[in-house]
Amino acid sequence: MDIILIHGLWLDGSTWDAVVPHLETAGHRPHALTLPGMESKDADRSGITLSDHVDAVVAAIDATEGQVLLVGHSIGCAVAHAAVDARPDRVARAVHVGGFPASDGDAMLTGLPEENGEVRMPDWAELGEEANVADFDEETLARFYAAAIPAPAQVLAGPLRLAGNARRFEVPVTAVCPEYTSDQARGWLEEGYLRELAQVREVEYVDLPGGHWPQLTQPAALAKVIVAAAEESATSGARSTQ
Repeated sequence: MDIILIHGLWLDGSTWDAVVPHLETAGHRPHALTLPGMESKDADRSGITLSDHVDAVVAAIDATEGQVLLVGHSIGCAVAHAAVDARPDRVARAVHVGGFPASDGDAMLTGLPEENGEVRMPDWAELGEEANVADFDEETLARFYAAAIPAPAQVLAGPLRLAGNARRFEVPVTAVCPEYTSDQARGWLEEGYLRELAQVREVEYVDLPGGHWPQLTQPAALAKVIVAAAEESATSGARSTQ
């Protein structure tokens, strides 16, 4: 199966480097995208919008044949969901890692300082978000911060735009819970948050305890979840044709 891997903020396609070999060994065709404006620290990202990121994922779907598995990380989950909305018949399943589908009109992340049209990765401990980097050792964390690519400010500000295709809710979801638990995610759902996820017909929750970036800190475990999602998609597809 073609598996399209969508990074989140401050990253590029290389964030999936340790995951890709596991997917290939399982017989799949991974496509680790680098979204517009994230090609390097020197890239011009001043005019890059959230719609540009969604369009890049839709283009990647269109470049394949048959159904695909979409894997989004963090805000990449919202991008993936918008791509599902654009191509619901082409996506067999969406895997959301450390993030959730967003609703039409939502901003992705506000409150971080912007400079020259871009936003640098914050120090998570200073923000009181130590859980995000709980499974990094000191040396790896230093390299992680040093390699972070500033994100386009317009991507963070949004707003996300959905076409409003109700068929997006028919695409099954695997929600991978890293720095929070599946019980917490279900609780947010019950409290009225995660409005888009609440409407998805089939959601499977998978706990993957650690920090916010399991593709870097536990790639084999994350790849196992992705492969299982692909296999479930293939099985469901076979059942639907019988």
